[in-house]
Formats: sequence, structure tokens, C-alpha cells
Amino acid sequence: MLIPSIDLMGGKVVQLVQGKKKALEFDDLQYWIDRFISYPTVQLIDLDAAMGKGENTELIHRICQHLPAQVGGGIRSVEAAAKMLQAGAKKVIIGSALLKDGAVDLKMAEALAHYASAARLLFAVDSRGGKVSIKGWQEGTSLTPAEMMRQTDSYCSGYLYTHIDTEGTMTGFPMEVVPGLKAATTRKLIVAGGIKSMEEVEQLDAQGVDAVVGMAVYTGALKA
Repeated sequence: MLIPSIDLMGGKVVQLVQGKKKALEFDDLQYWIDRFISYPTVQLIDLDAAMGKGENTELIHRICQHLPAQVGGGIRSVEAAAKMLQAGAKKVIIGSALLKDGAVDLKMAEALAHYASAARLLFAVDSRGGKVSIKGWQEGTSLTPAEMMRQTDSYCSGYLYTHIDTEGTMTGFPMEVVPGLKAATTRKLIVAGGIKSMEEVEQLDAQGVDAVVGMAVYTGALKA
């Protein structure tokens, strides 16, 4: 399944390359809401909140009234997750909050699963150079994606794996990482990072993996 992504920064829809360089920016949010209205799931990420540089909460609430969204970016507490679900998010995406002092924080994972329910949680595993990256991809860790997934598998409904090295580049997703990721979890796997064609989406779908696509959709390279 193809999941289009809406990334928000400074009140606008944007696309970044590897989480750093802004490549595209759009003012007309309603256009993209209308464009994605028929999709069963849309991904909504608050980049400002993820990077600790503000938030786009009002926009997120507005979008959630129109689109079935899995929402992430800066959700680092049980209260924040609950508030986002109350605002209309179908699922919330949690990443940095799951790590403490470079290790998986199982108490936080348990608390999130208890108060928000595992069925409505997606855990974000963002990888740069084969290691998990947190806090808006600004801080590295020594954990591998598979290690993080194996330790938290009981507390979520699925994982959003982002390959930062190829994110926003439209150079293609590294399919060779998929078997190892699937072996590390019993949950649903969603991947992102460089996907450029419907052929890739179909190849992933054949393996039971959903694909989040941003840059290829916004540039028109992939007709979604």
C-alpha cells in the first residue's frame, strides 16, 4: 500500500532531503488534503516538533478532521500521544521517546501501550548508517534498527522504518534491508526513504510491506 506523506514545517507542506535541506515548499495545504482524500492512510509529520523548533498542532488537528492520518513528530510523552489521538489521529508515531541514555526505555514503551493501546501505536525506527537516529534525526545512537524492533515488538501495532541515507533523494529504497527488518518483528512494517516508482511500491507490497512516499509524489515523478 502506498501511504502519501504530509510533512509540516513553519505552517507549510515541505519536503526535505535527508532531513536537512529543504527541497520543496507548498502554501496550499487544502490542495494536498483534497489530493489525498481517497487514501486509506496518510502520514502526517510535524518536523518542527520533531526538531524541537516549534509545532504545527493546529494544522495537524485540521488535517485529521479530513484525512485518516498516522501522526508523528515530537510526540514524546503518554500525554502527548493521548492528546493527538483525541485530536483525531488514527495512530500516533513514537520514536525518540522510546530511547533513554542510548538504550530502549521499556518502561516508556509499556506506559504508551497501556494508556494509548498498542493497536494505535507505530514505533519509528529512523536509520542513518545502519544505526538508529533520534530527535529529528539530529542525534545518533549505537542501536541497530533490528535491536530496537526486537526489544519493543510487544508494545506497538507496527514499525515505520525510515532510511535516512536515501530519504528525499528519489534514488530508490534499499530493498536489501527489508528481510532483516521483517525478521526482527511480528508487527506490520512500513518503510520510507528514497522511493521513486510505483514498481518499488508494488515490490514492497508483495512482501507485505507498506510504502510511505513523499518527494516522488510532490515532484510528480510518481502519479499518486
